[in-house]
Amino acid sequence: MGKVAVGATVVCTAAVCAVAVLVVRRRMQSSGKWGRVLAILKAFEEDCATPISKLKQVADAMTVEMHAGLASDGGSKLKMLISYVDNLPSGDEKGLFYALDLGGTNFRVMRVLLGGKQDRVVKQEFEEVSIPPHLMTSGSDELFNFIAEALAKFVATEGEDFHLPAGRQRELGFTFSFPVWQTSLSSGTLIKWTKGFSIEEAVGQDVVGELNKAMERAGLDMRVAALVNDTVGTLAGGRYYNQDVTAAVILGTGTNAAYVERAHAIPKWHGLLPKSGEMVINMEWGNFRSSHLPLTEFDHTLDFESLNPGEQILEKIISGMYLGEILRRVLLKMAEEAAFFGDTVPSKLRIPFIIRTPHMSAMHNDASPDLKIVGSKMKDILELPSTSLKMRKVVITLCNIIATRGARLSAAGIYGILKKLGRDTNKDEPIQKSVIAMDGGLFEHYTQFSECMESSLKELLGDEASGSIEVIHSNDGSGIGAALLAASHSQYLELEDS
Repeated sequence: MGKVAVGATVVCTAAVCAVAVLVVRRRMQSSGKWGRVLAILKAFEEDCATPISKLKQVADAMTVEMHAGLASDGGSKLKMLISYVDNLPSGDEKGLFYALDLGGTNFRVMRVLLGGKQDRVVKQEFEEVSIPPHLMTSGSDELFNFIAEALAKFVATEGEDFHLPAGRQRELGFTFSFPVWQTSLSSGTLIKWTKGFSIEEAVGQDVVGELNKAMERAGLDMRVAALVNDTVGTLAGGRYYNQDVTAAVILGTGTNAAYVERAHAIPKWHGLLPKSGEMVINMEWGNFRSSHLPLTEFDHTLDFESLNPGEQILEKIISGMYLGEILRRVLLKMAEEAAFFGDTVPSKLRIPFIIRTPHMSAMHNDASPDLKIVGSKMKDILELPSTSLKMRKVVITLCNIIATRGARLSAAGIYGILKKLGRDTNKDEPIQKSVIAMDGGLFEHYTQFSECMESSLKELLGDEASGSIEVIHSNDGSGIGAALLAASHSQYLELEDS
């Protein structure tokens, strides 16, 4: 578990982008095509600006939407889904537990042996399985049979070390990263498929019921103890190692957040209040939108041309799926209107999503005097034989503007959660520590993004309050998180306690 204090000293304000623009400006002629390039750059920078006052407005809007989503279903752009997880792992859990993580074209099966506070994770093993493409669009039984058979094969390789007490059923945490209407801790109705899956007959069905039937057909005696999404799994994985973890945020291809809410603060919860007094809420924050979000013409056209126009607006400006695409769209405008790459527009530049966020991160990270990495990326991706140093500086400036906006808005979202929980100030005595567990490739691999997010969160909180807030990297929290949730909601808990 890597961890970084929020106080990381990275300056990432609108002022830095302005300085970068000035540096580029001095090296450009004031008229002609370079003047037009600069005009596009300057307009884009202004439209992406995230002064602290705007970030606070975004955070306030996030808090308002959180309240609305907790009051009633459909009352907010934020779904604020009740996860039914009311017992996060404490570290005391013991025994053998399984996890199944299905969220794309591969799925993972895992087993962990937990040894309580002293030994924690004694041993873990996992296996990754590719789903044959035809099963992604065939029948529900075919897909779940394939998964159950792979799970049964994996169980068959259980070694002597993984001891299951006699008469006990194996228990499984099921991470299912598709839109689900959760109906209890271990049941949920599939709302729709994404990521290339399209099995119409499974929509509206309980995915745990489908898996249970398939496990029965495969002769596997296993109970699904918890159905969770990856963000809730990350929260559980983070809490297992650090009891101050109060929220989890995934910044990867997509983005989401989950946090621990006081059960009495959820008006739409009509059941008995859980003994713990807590309930994990899956915010689905990628769908947040507000008039305060700094949106540009490029964001509007990207949204309009997407598969889900009008939805996932926050996700479309802060997540790894889209940052590189925003860069491509700005470069395309410069190429078309200011001959940025010469008299002809590179044909590759017209291909949506050809510039991926890892490419953008590598260019943004280029510290060589002649920005050689930017040049080689432009050559590899857009098949440009050569680019001048001043062109490369424009590309880096654009990377900085796009990443800074995304990082600062991510910080504003986290600040909104802390405000909702009353943890944005140090008014409580003793001071309550709040830890945010982060996961996802964007956070992990795009250094400028993650450092800018952390310094912006510190800026929002102020020096005094930021001392009690910490951001940690909960690597692969979601995989082990599902197994830990199976453990913390095990049917044998009372036996363990007695």
